[in-house]
Amino acid sequence: MAEFLVRGPYVIPKEKARNGDRLLYDEFWEEHAELEEYAGKSGVYVFGVRAGRGYTPLYVGKATRSFKKECFNPTNKHKYSDAMKDYIRCAPVIFFVVHPSQRGKVNSAMIDEIETFLIQTAYSKNPDIQNIKKTRMPDWSIRGVVRNTTKGASKSATEFRKLIGT
Repeated sequence: MAEFLVRGPYVIPKEKARNGDRLLYDEFWEEHAELEEYAGKSGVYVFGVRAGRGYTPLYVGKATRSFKKECFNPTNKHKYSDAMKDYIRCAPVIFFVVHPSQRGKVNSAMIDEIETFLIQTAYSKNPDIQNIKKTRMPDWSIRGVVRNTTKGASKSATEFRKLIGT
């Protein structure tokens, strides 16, 4: 079984501008020198904001070539900036879900599968995410366990979550 690693959150630097905050993408890799070993890796990235004690996902993407080449491409920069307009006091962050090191080709199918899962998970938390594709949610839920439609969980649901590890 391939085991992906989560790295983050890493704050994306920003500066005040007349029409809102401007994200400083070029400075990101300079400010986070500790990411150099992951910059050339593949996987999935999740852009979001931290406000108060919580996080809100804004966009999920995949990098089959490398994080450094793909996560701040022009299209994504536009999506991030557009999503940030709704958040005044927050810290823009990014998480990386890093493909395990291996010989040979990167497992693009597995990266795609994880991206789909994370888009659906992020969409259930924030229906306003910038992703358009892969947001179609399955037509089922398990109350208190998966894709909750009501608040609160029964004692049985809580214990069941412990059993299956969600």
